[in-house]
Amino acid sequence: MARRIDVIGTGGVRLAAWEFGDPPKPDPAAAAPDAEGAHPDSGGTPGVLLLHGLMGRASHWAPTARWLSERHRAVALDQRGHGRSDKPPQGSFARDAYVDDAEAALEQLGLAPVVLIGHAMGALTAWQLAARRPDLVRGLIICDMRASALGAASQREWDQWFKSWPLPFATLADVRKWFGEDDPWVERPNPARGEFYAEVMAESPDGWRPVFEPEQMLRSRETWVYDAHWEELAQVRCPALVVRGLDGELGRAEAQEMVRVLPRGQYAEVADAGHLVHYDQPEAWRAAIEPFLDALGDH
Repeated sequence: MARRIDVIGTGGVRLAAWEFGDPPKPDPAAAAPDAEGAHPDSGGTPGVLLLHGLMGRASHWAPTARWLSERHRAVALDQRGHGRSDKPPQGSFARDAYVDDAEAALEQLGLAPVVLIGHAMGALTAWQLAARRPDLVRGLIICDMRASALGAASQREWDQWFKSWPLPFATLADVRKWFGEDDPWVERPNPARGEFYAEVMAESPDGWRPVFEPEQMLRSRETWVYDAHWEELAQVRCPALVVRGLDGELGRAEAQEMVRVLPRGQYAEVADAGHLVHYDQPEAWRAAIEPFLDALGDH
C-alpha cells in the first residue's frame, strides 16, 4: 500500500508525500481537532516525517515507514526536485526552500509535534527545521550527515561524478551493475547501492535516466557544502539521535562531537553499513533507532 498526498511547498511547488503502511486506527475521541488545532487525520497518533537524502526519494523509506506505521502516522516526503515532486527549472533549491517545504508539509499533514527522521541532506533539513521551529518537533534522528563544511573540492568531485554516468542506461540491470560495481566511487561490490539508484531511474525513449536533474542536485548541494552547521545543531532542543554507518561518510569522531553539541544528543552506529544505512541494513537500522523512539513515547 502506498498512498500519495499532495502538499504545497514554498513558492507553490507541489510536493508528493507518501504513506507506505496502514496507519494505526485512530482513537475516535481524538479524531476531531483539539484545542491546539491538531489535524483530524492524525487522530491522536504520533507523527513521523521521513526526509530522504540528495537524489533519493520517499520510496527509499518504505520499509522503515511500514514498521513505523504500527504505532505512528509515518509520512515520507519527496522533496523538491526529487521523486514525484515538482522540479521547477527556475525554482529555489536553497536551504531555506527545503526547510520551508518540510515545515509546510508538517502543518498541512497535521503531523506536529513530530519526530523528524532524515538521511544525509534530509537530516540537515530536519535539524535546521528543529532548530527553527522547536514547537513542531519532539524528536530528531540524524542519519549519516556531517555538520562540517565539505568545501569546494567536494563540489567539483560531484560535478565530475555526474558527468561520468554512462547515460542513458539500456536496462535497469545496467543501472544496478554500474552503481553497485562499476562506479569508480564503489570500493567493493554493493548490491544495495545498485538497487538504491535503480529506484531513482525512469524509462525514457532512449533508455533509463534519473528522475531528477543532476544540475538541480548540484544547485541543492552547493547551498550547504561550503558552510558548517554546528550552530544550528546547538539550537535543537528536543532529544536527538545521531546514527552513522560504520563505513559511511560521517566519521565516529565527528558524530560524537555532534552528539556533544546537541543539548540532548545520543549516539548509535550500525555495523556493516555504508552511507545508505537504512537501505544497507534495514534490520540493524531498526534496532538502532527503535529504543530512541520507544523512549520518546507515543505523545
